[in-house]
Amino acid sequence: MKEEQYKLLVNQIASLIDGERDLIAVMSNVAAAIHQTMGFWWTGFYRVVGDELVLGPFQGPVACMHIHYGKGVCGTAWQREETVIVPDVEQFPGHIACSSESRSEIVVPVFDDNDKVIAVLDIDSAQLATFDDTDRKYLEEICQLITTNK
Repeated sequence: MKEEQYKLLVNQIASLIDGERDLIAVMSNVAAAIHQTMGFWWTGFYRVVGDELVLGPFQGPVACMHIHYGKGVCGTAWQREETVIVPDVEQFPGHIACSSESRSEIVVPVFDDNDKVIAVLDIDSAQLATFDDTDRKYLEEICQLITTNK
């Protein structure tokens, strides 16, 4: 069932953002579409601004506004330039607890045309072990759409 939801979501997002050049507008609708369709606790983007991640468009409760390179799950995904799945955030060294309600997390880098990380998609769940390779596959596909839809 989750895979079917993602397949529909990828097609919906591809149509929704087709031709839109404003990255903030794209991130806004992508975050809303993922959040509404999948029912995650928090869904949003952090944009690379200088040497830190700065809060971008999101759906859910208030969040941390600045995350340093290599810090927390988001900063680690940026540093590693790869998706990071955390089944239990309490077990992740250096986890940044923006909320005690977050229990598991997935962070997917967004790359520009030069394979440079320009943002990360951060999704939190209020349950443990929510995310798996199915989430990774489809969220990575969605993140590729963000910068190739122009």
